[in-house]
Amino acid sequence: MTSTKRLEAAIKRLYIAFHDNTLNPECCKQCAVGNILNKSESWKYLSDSHGSLNLNYVGKVHQTLGRKFNGYTPLEILKIERIFLLACGFTLPLNHKNKKPDHPTDKETLFKGLSAVIEYLCELDNVENVMSYKNIFINRIELVQKQNINAKNRVS
Repeated sequence: MTSTKRLEAAIKRLYIAFHDNTLNPECCKQCAVGNILNKSESWKYLSDSHGSLNLNYVGKVHQTLGRKFNGYTPLEILKIERIFLLACGFTLPLNHKNKKPDHPTDKETLFKGLSAVIEYLCELDNVENVMSYKNIFINRIELVQKQNINAKNRVS
């Protein structure tokens, strides 16, 4: 399976954040996008509402100029964050009035968000979802088939 540098870098940062307990949907530096962008909060100025897909003036300027943040356009950045928050169980836009999960930093909650984000990142780069369980079983079946062929060749 072929991957892109931006996809591998994003997955690596998200993996590290998940396992280091530094993934937090309520913090703009520790959310999915914050981690993808090296703990930066500069992305939050692309929209007026956290979780929205509507670019504000600053976001539109960056989008029009073709600016990318670690390889992702402003619209892609907003969509990544939106997917993460929704999969974690937040009602958007993110604010103190809207519903949020009881335990937003619970590993199971974060894993749901992480899985949804990685699926989207793979879609963006036209790569098969690396989180797909199908890959695990297919690789295992191929390994068993190769072992069977090798065993038959040794017997012959």
